[in-house]
Amino acid sequence: MKTFLYAIAALGLSATVASADPVTGTWKTQPGETGGYAHVNITTCGDTICGTIQKVVGNGNSSSEGKRIIWNMKADGGGKYSGGKIWAPDNDKTYNSRMTLKGNTLEVKGCVLGLCRGQNWTRIN
Repeated sequence: MKTFLYAIAALGLSATVASADPVTGTWKTQPGETGGYAHVNITTCGDTICGTIQKVVGNGNSSSEGKRIIWNMKADGGGKYSGGKIWAPDNDKTYNSRMTLKGNTLEVKGCVLGLCRGQNWTRIN
């Protein structure tokens, strides 16, 4: 019986690991105009991808820490994500967003009314 329980636990653990999306982890944003940048924790939120600002470095403003920055992002396959929203802390605006994962670089873009901006984020872990 004990072996059976271990086998079930191992299957559950491997299913959890296998279902982890390649974009999950902690990412460093590009520095903004003030030189500050953020660490963003990206994870799965049900069947979508979301991200939260873990830490703000270099600009003395930690008010964004703990705030959601990405939500409702859907994996399209091949390292592409779309359909989500991204919040830009520097101007307090929300954009329709898409992301592309290329190795340890995440291209993040947001657009509103045809105006787009983006950054390349670097994987921390």
